[in-house]
Amino acid sequence: MSILVTRPHPDNAATAENLRARGHVVLLAPALKFEPVAFHDESEAGYGAIIVTSANAIRAVAPQLRDLGLVELPLFAVGEHTASVAREFGFTEVITAGGDAASLRDKVMQSARDKRVSKKRTLLYLAGADLSRDLGGELGAEGFSVVTQTTYRMVPVKILPREVCEGFAAHGIEAVLHYSRRSARAFLEAARDEGVEISALAIPQCCLSETVAGVLRDAGASRVLVAATPDENALFDALERALRTRLA
Repeated sequence: MSILVTRPHPDNAATAENLRARGHVVLLAPALKFEPVAFHDESEAGYGAIIVTSANAIRAVAPQLRDLGLVELPLFAVGEHTASVAREFGFTEVITAGGDAASLRDKVMQSARDKRVSKKRTLLYLAGADLSRDLGGELGAEGFSVVTQTTYRMVPVKILPREVCEGFAAHGIEAVLHYSRRSARAFLEAARDEGVEISALAIPQCCLSETVAGVLRDAGASRVLVAATPDENALFDALERALRTRLA
C-alpha cells in the first residue's frame, strides 16, 4: 500500500524521503508545476525587508538575489521550510512565522513594534501569481508600504501518472497528502479526467490546513484529516491517525 504525495517538485522529494524513513511506500503525483516569472523590479524604493509565503518565490529569483542586493536584507518567511530555503540561498537574517500568511503578517507587525523593521522602509513581497489572501493589502492597512512582485506561477498538472491511476484502480493507495488549496483542486480535476475520482475520494485525505480540507470535503471526500498546525510534521501525524483509524 502506498501514500500518494501531491506536493510539487522539488519539495516532494524531501517529503518522499521522510515518508520512506517512516516505513511507507510512496507515489508522487505533483498536482502543480512550478514556473518562474521574469522579475523586473522598477520600484525606486529602498527596501527594508523581504516577505515570502513560499520557497518557490525565492527559487524563482535566485539568480538575481545577489546582484539586486536582496540577500543582504532581513527576510520574513512564512514557515520553517521556506526559511531553510532562504538560508540555502544566502539570507542570514531570516525571521520565521508560524506556517501561514496570517502568522506572517503578525510577525511583520510585531517586528515593527520591536524596531527590527521600520514602517518608513518599503517591504518587498515576493509572491506567486495566485494569492490566497491579500497580504500586501493587509499590511498596507496597518501603515506599511508594500511592493508586491509576482515571481512565479503554479500551473495545474492535468494528467496523473499511470502508476497512480493503476494504484487507485487496484485499491493500492491508502491515503493522499495535500499541501495547498490550488493543488487539491488540480488533483481533483486530474482524477476526474482520468476516471478515478471516486476511488481517490474513498480513501483518507490528509490536509495541511482547514482551507485545503474544505476543497476535499466539497468534492465529496468523507475521510478528511487536518494537520494540527500548518507544517509537514503535523501533516505526517494526521496521516498516522488516518492509518490507525483505517486498521482499527
